[in-house]
Amino acid sequence: MDYILKCRVCKVEYSDMHRYQACGSCGGNLEVVYTEKPRFKKSNGERFWSYEYLLPKARYRHTELGGTKLISSSDDERLFLKLEIENPTRSFKDRGSIVEIAKAKEYGYETIVCASTGNMAYSLAYYAKLEDMRARVFIGGSASKHKVRNIKELQDADVEKVDGDFNKALDVAYKYAARHKAFLAGDYCYRKEGQKTLIYEIMDQLHDATHIIVPVGNATLLSGIFKGLKEMKQAGHIKKLPKIVAVQARKCSPLVKAFANGEKIKYQKPMTAADAIAVGYPTFGDDALGMLRTSKGMAMAVSESEMLKEQKRFLEDYGLVAELASVSTVAAYKKLKLKENEKAVAIISGGNV
Repeated sequence: MDYILKCRVCKVEYSDMHRYQACGSCGGNLEVVYTEKPRFKKSNGERFWSYEYLLPKARYRHTELGGTKLISSSDDERLFLKLEIENPTRSFKDRGSIVEIAKAKEYGYETIVCASTGNMAYSLAYYAKLEDMRARVFIGGSASKHKVRNIKELQDADVEKVDGDFNKALDVAYKYAARHKAFLAGDYCYRKEGQKTLIYEIMDQLHDATHIIVPVGNATLLSGIFKGLKEMKQAGHIKKLPKIVAVQARKCSPLVKAFANGEKIKYQKPMTAADAIAVGYPTFGDDALGMLRTSKGMAMAVSESEMLKEQKRFLEDYGLVAELASVSTVAAYKKLKLKENEKAVAIISGGNV
């Protein structure tokens, strides 16, 4: 669809040919704003590309991604699992990466740069490689060594470990992109547009879902899901918003604490083994607080032992490997008290372990 970019902070507007995902006036994050109201076509949620007409206009490489299975839980008929581990790089990150790489190529960039805890870097490097682009990745010191190895060896990306956590790596990536005129990819507006397709699929697969359980690191997925839900409701494709349940690890839960205390996000040093959600200061955190309240949702923290227990059980029940961040949603579901007629979808976000 045709669109403009609008700063979320100072409200300055840019055309779709603005080559950056940050505002040139204040440095704030930009938002994709479509120039027409979305109109949804009938879909069963089985193909990512069924929703291409709802994405920013670009020349996309039509690789296989999305259209992931939604399965019933083996022990609770009110719980459904969205298996994002079926994507090419085994995480939901592919949905955003395909959009970011398409726009970077359109703008004429030869190199993309990002900060990551692992999954996003692997995904971006995969799609950059398909387009003959170079990927430069900055990763915090606590990132999985196996993920780092795969990014280097399987996707031929340049990887640099940073002495610090994800937020430190983000600062280094930002400066590198500016200095070397590379496309700064990551948890920004184009990624959010790709990731919103996850909720399109879920609601087309399960029309009466009442709760969407989302793992939260930078809260980009949560923000994308909320935007997708609003678009569906405005178009009359769904009647009401399901409640969004944000899940973080107890050892890194700045969103959960801010939601409980009615405050803004405050940095918390990540101490969790769930590296995919080990983000001390979420990029879309303060926005996510308002989104949770609008959807009448909630924010929950789960322990390391709860995630480990669900990881083992997930393998036993389904024969599938899911990382700790993925099964945080299942652990959180165990604490929800659903009514008899309610149904929840837990997003199994990735399986890179």
